[in-house]
Amino acid sequence: MSALRHVATAAGGSPARPVPAPWGTDPDLDRLIVAQDELQAVVRSLGERISAEHRSRSGDPLLCVAVLKGAFLFMADLARAITCPVEFDFMAVSSYGAATKTSGVVRIVKDLDADLSGRHVLVVEDVVDSGLTLSWLRKNLWARSPASLEVCALLVKEGLQRRDPDLRYEGFRIPPDFVVGYGLDVDERYRNLPFICTYAPR
Repeated sequence: MSALRHVATAAGGSPARPVPAPWGTDPDLDRLIVAQDELQAVVRSLGERISAEHRSRSGDPLLCVAVLKGAFLFMADLARAITCPVEFDFMAVSSYGAATKTSGVVRIVKDLDADLSGRHVLVVEDVVDSGLTLSWLRKNLWARSPASLEVCALLVKEGLQRRDPDLRYEGFRIPPDFVVGYGLDVDERYRNLPFICTYAPR
């Protein structure tokens, strides 16, 4: 089944949208990529599809694994949109540090508490850029013998993956710019923005 996918309105040559007030006065925030209402509508539709598909497959709770820190806001909203039995766990991996580009070297900062054996697992990711971190994470989690392993990514940056990331659930395709907001940061700033915008320091 194809991924549920949306294209951010700032992509594909559409007119640039200004960052909303009061954050628009920050000179390092360049243009709006995904607005707050667009985010919430897509998260609701993702939750509805995840619920329906898991309910038809298994009566056991779905285990949602959020990749920290970027996915914490997405996970919180997605959790409220999922109506099937669900449990949660958290994993932190690092390939960025304080940089704005991935280093390609992945390390576990916080591992899971749950045993994945025989569980239906949904990885909740904030953004897929090169896909290297996601590929590493999939291999790591498959080695723990889950019954199934799917990925729900809020954002996919177009043109950065060597091959299609093969996501079951996908929110928005966006341009390959560095973005912040809705959990995404630069050096721990801007996670609290209720929308997603480009970061272009002056």
